[in-house]
Amino acid sequence: MTDILPRLTRQEERALLDLARRAVVARLEMLPPPRLDDPPPRLLLPQGAFVSLHCGRRLRGCVGMVLAERSLIETVVACAGAAATEDPRFDPLNFSELKDLTIEISALDPPFRVSDTSRISIGTHGLAVTQGRRRGLLLPQVALDQGWDLRTFLEETCLKAGLAADAWMRGAIVEAFSAQVFSEREPAPH
Repeated sequence: MTDILPRLTRQEERALLDLARRAVVARLEMLPPPRLDDPPPRLLLPQGAFVSLHCGRRLRGCVGMVLAERSLIETVVACAGAAATEDPRFDPLNFSELKDLTIEISALDPPFRVSDTSRISIGTHGLAVTQGRRRGLLLPQVALDQGWDLRTFLEETCLKAGLAADAWMRGAIVEAFSAQVFSEREPAPH
């Protein structure tokens, strides 16, 4: 397994959620992405993240970067704007939806290859399954929200990749990752 970054504080979580909301609004108004003046050093560390947008309980957009190629701030800003307008599963968000919009951020720890699937923990790990050019990824909270067991989680991740449900048993690469998940909906436990 790879080193896990220090957990974000509540203040850092709130700063990222505010920044993500401003990034969504900036994208809808076709303005430059927002900046965070004098950011905490932790937010400048490279880290992968996903930004999920919900209207009520309905997913409205979700875009992320698995690998830590940019600072967490840059990743969140880019993903929030893209989730609002570029998720191919949804029409672009419109201004009237902003009042009902809830933002959730999943700050990802580096993925690790799984050779023994019994080491995957539902609710703790998200999954990525890759075979050839196909790749599917599901965040840790998805299995919990759906009430899936481990086998179903693996199968659904394969299906998301456009693979057969049992591809995880037939040569597909399975990776797991943990994430710190927080949203505007409720304060994260610490």
